[in-house]
Amino acid sequence: MTQQFYVSPEQLMKDRADFARKGIARGRSVVVISGADGIALVAENPSPSLHKIGEIYDKIAFAAVGKYNEFESLRQAGVRYADVRGYSYDREDVTARGLASVYAQSLGAVFTAEQKPFEVELAVVEVASRQDEDHLYRLTFDGSIADEKGFIVMGGQAEQVSAAVEAGWQRELDLAGAVRLAMRGLVTDKDASALPPSAVEVAVLHRQSETALGTRRAFRRLGDAEIAELLAEGN
Repeated sequence: MTQQFYVSPEQLMKDRADFARKGIARGRSVVVISGADGIALVAENPSPSLHKIGEIYDKIAFAAVGKYNEFESLRQAGVRYADVRGYSYDREDVTARGLASVYAQSLGAVFTAEQKPFEVELAVVEVASRQDEDHLYRLTFDGSIADEKGFIVMGGQAEQVSAAVEAGWQRELDLAGAVRLAMRGLVTDKDASALPPSAVEVAVLHRQSETALGTRRAFRRLGDAEIAELLAEGN
């Protein structure tokens, strides 16, 4: 009978973690910034249809880096969870914390039980009526959750982009300023002209959506023309 090779649990978990980190690092960066008027989500993404940023519920958005098929399945599951919970109980019962907990359980189960972990990193964010009450959760491939303050940077050259965003972040940033700061962070290691509006995906969660948009839904995706206008204002 053939004898199976023994691999210690510590080595197995390390190999899975290294595999997932390498896959995530190959992806393009995503930046999420909380400001005075709401939350801006900016991703380096040349595809016009394969979105890395999406709406989950009224005040909640989702952003991801890594393998598209894996994080898209998680996004769809999150939308179903939010719809069922909001319908069964109350819309106020759908929270980013509850959604992040569900994602953490799913990611953790895959990481420990499956042969291959998900090569994804997620951000689940919820805009509140006051900036101090915004929720920004970052979830890693193994199901770990971090409650971030101010901003989140994931994927690609995350450390370099994070340093640039941290240097420019202020609580008083409006949505336009937050988008421009995120763009400056994304081009830290490349020429600014290499990242035109068509190569980025931008969405915002308006803090006072009832006033700004006339609806409870706070999420709005920006088109190329709007992004170009915002960047021109900052020059």
